[in-house]
Amino acid sequence: MSDDCGCGDGGCGDEEFERHLREDPDPQLDPAKSPGMHTDIEALEDIEVSRADVTIGEATPEELAAADTEPVEDDATADLLADLREGGATDRRRAALALQDHATTDAVVAGLAQAATTDGDGDVRQFAVEALTAHGDERAAAVAVELLDDPDPWVRAEALVALDNLDREAHEDEIAAALERDDHHAVRRNAAISLFKLRGEAMADELLELSRADSERLREWAARMLAGVDSDAARDRLEAMADDPASVVRQTAERSLEADPGRFRRQFGGALEADGRLLPGEDRLNRMPDL
Repeated sequence: MSDDCGCGDGGCGDEEFERHLREDPDPQLDPAKSPGMHTDIEALEDIEVSRADVTIGEATPEELAAADTEPVEDDATADLLADLREGGATDRRRAALALQDHATTDAVVAGLAQAATTDGDGDVRQFAVEALTAHGDERAAAVAVELLDDPDPWVRAEALVALDNLDREAHEDEIAAALERDDHHAVRRNAAISLFKLRGEAMADELLELSRADSERLREWAARMLAGVDSDAARDRLEAMADDPASVVRQTAERSLEADPGRFRRQFGGALEADGRLLPGEDRLNRMPDL
């Protein structure tokens, strides 16, 4: 992540790490890192933009409004469940998100579980499994495991967040399988993060492999977690990554070389809060960059 990550020199604590698991906004969207900043250019065509793993999508006003639950914050649970079953896409997304703050009942759990596994809209499925995690029980875990095979990679990535929150130790095998078999960077990143919290330095080989991934986001997170591996191989790799073509990887590797491995690992212990609240300045849509 970028220097303004807010996690301190020793790495992320659990709250911050859950935030990164979910949102992971692109650090190169920082205006200070815009192409041509701090350089003299004469024309727009002189600006070179090269990020092979980034695509830019267009969100409609309806899509942007879908994560705003204020219009339904006073709706009754029964009305939200009805919207979740029968509403338009925006209504279903809002209902799923809003239901995470309602009392846990069989009807709420069943409604969210059905939406997470059967809704035709990937955002609805993603929001539903997130909300279902807040009502955490055995059914939530079963749904999250099922969604590791979802066709939408952001649903799969959210399912890993759910398993990490609910019981990462009990689901270590499923999380490890996602790291090995999935081809999407967000899914593999979330799996690696969860496993590192479980295994610590025993993840060294996997992190060294990820540090050579095509995706700079995977290389970035591998560099971050290698800060917790106290070995010559890890330090040698971080020194090499300090010359990575991607500036975010270089910066992360440099910070990791300065970190204390033991202290860094301790920052990742304990259970994550099953808490969907946003931190100041955050937006739910930031956790879904179209990379």
